[in-house]
Amino acid sequence: MSCSKFINVYTFIKIIVRTLKFLQMKPYTSALLNLSLGIAFMFLLTVKGFSQAKPWVAPSSALTKENPIKGNTQVLPDAKKLYQTNCSPCHGNGGKGDGPAASACNPKPADHTSAKIQSEPDGSLFWKISEGRNPMPAFKQAFSETQRWQLVNFIRSLAKKS
Repeated sequence: MSCSKFINVYTFIKIIVRTLKFLQMKPYTSALLNLSLGIAFMFLLTVKGFSQAKPWVAPSSALTKENPIKGNTQVLPDAKKLYQTNCSPCHGNGGKGDGPAASACNPKPADHTSAKIQSEPDGSLFWKISEGRNPMPAFKQAFSETQRWQLVNFIRSLAKKS
């Protein structure tokens, strides 16, 4: 579970408890409710759907999306600048998922040099860059479509260096 989700759930539970205390519930009822909330909270921590233990799979429509600049190496210098500024804090300069902020991320950043990432279709990578998934932000609004395709090409170039 990410830190922000944990804080949101914890805050929600605190609000419920304060509300019940305000309503002056009997002590044994309040204790029973606190125990129930604690059990529910622990359950939420263990549910796979609540955390991000699920694989990150792009929708089928993204899988067939063609890269309009596929193989264009002239875009790599600009893409490298984008990557170093926006991606390398988590993914690392070499794309191995070992950036300085990686240890604080849940789930851990992907290793862009790995066979798993390199075997994904360009459209899948484009979709993931565009849509994001906590803790990775969505870059659909921050980058143009061309810049996102440039990042896909840059990620492809990382495999050749490893």
